[in-house]
Amino acid sequence: MTDQPQITNDDKLWALLGYVLSPLVPIIVLLMEDKKARPFIKYHNMQALVLGIVNIILAFVLSFTIILICVPMIFWLVMVYWGYKAYQGEYVVIPVVTNFVKKQGWA
Repeated sequence: MTDQPQITNDDKLWALLGYVLSPLVPIIVLLMEDKKARPFIKYHNMQALVLGIVNIILAFVLSFTIILICVPMIFWLVMVYWGYKAYQGEYVVIPVVTNFVKKQGWA
């Protein structure tokens, strides 16, 4: 037996929602004591929060150029994919974000 807590369907659902509806759901999860204490939710929630903020910044900066306006939408679709992987119970490793979140001690 491992000492890791079991990943529940609720954990998977919150991880998925964190990626799909970022940054709103990650902020809500931070306010929920029982959810933010779960390691699986905490891991994905903090990554989703950072990605959501990056996506908002990208959308704002790139909104001034008509051609690049679809980049935030493509970025969101990639976040949906990561949410799907989280719903499958996997720990998603996102190249720069995962290391950043771990170094900050957020996950």
